[in-house]
Amino acid sequence: MVIVREFFCFEGLWGCFAMMEWEAAALVLSVRPYGEGSALVHLLSEEHGVSHGMVRGGGSRKQAPLWQTGNLVMARWRARLSDQLGGVTAEPVQSVGARLLDLPLQLAMVSSACALADGALPQGEPHPELFMRLIRLLTLIAVAPEPPPMAAYIRWERELLGGLGYGLDLSTCAVTEATEDLNFVSPRSGRAVSVAGAGEWRDRLLPLPAFLRHDEEEGLPDEWLQGMTLTGHFLARWVFGVRHQPLPAARERLFERVRKLTEPNELQSDEVSIAPEPDLDEGR
Repeated sequence: MVIVREFFCFEGLWGCFAMMEWEAAALVLSVRPYGEGSALVHLLSEEHGVSHGMVRGGGSRKQAPLWQTGNLVMARWRARLSDQLGGVTAEPVQSVGARLLDLPLQLAMVSSACALADGALPQGEPHPELFMRLIRLLTLIAVAPEPPPMAAYIRWERELLGGLGYGLDLSTCAVTEATEDLNFVSPRSGRAVSVAGAGEWRDRLLPLPAFLRHDEEEGLPDEWLQGMTLTGHFLARWVFGVRHQPLPAARERLFERVRKLTEPNELQSDEVSIAPEPDLDEGR
């Protein structure tokens, strides 16, 4: 953090005050209107964690592309005091959303990841490893969006839990200490459970998809849904639940998109309302 001292003169008396200022690469986590024509942005940087700031003119068409969720910018934050709402300016470094306009699932992944980071990470608390992991995930989604890197996204949710101190232990069975056939996770402890160890309790356990234990596997939509159910359970219980908050709406929308991928195509017709043909003889 850079402290810049600015001098002032009042009735012949000279003094100074400190301006708190930093400049760093930052991810845009969220943006919303603020006042007339301005915007309130939440940024994530390596050294300063989550920071809130006001962007003058941030609501204009000219600046809107810069402040898209998931973008990497070179940001400058400045305020009189460290706990004040600072003013923010920035220059673009990497645009993510603009590359995914025709890919709604991938856009939903970006929105969900940023919303989770925004809601889960304490303001002003550095998490450099989580910052770098999120940059790698967003870059992967932007550069190699097909096929959708859902397995990488769900592994990032597991890493978010670990970075906040709520790591899942998927290495050995909580009951038998076995390292094979780990097909379940205890919803209470977050520890893996083998088929043999599950016994009569298997219906109360969470399914463990293989790609969460083996990074070389990508999984299929059914497994993605299992993975999101697993990480979502612990995010809701250990991270957002303790604050009496629901999971972010963007995360719920992504879950719903993945759920729809598991439905047979013929089930989609249930959503279509077919009106009866009009009686052409009526009224004659």
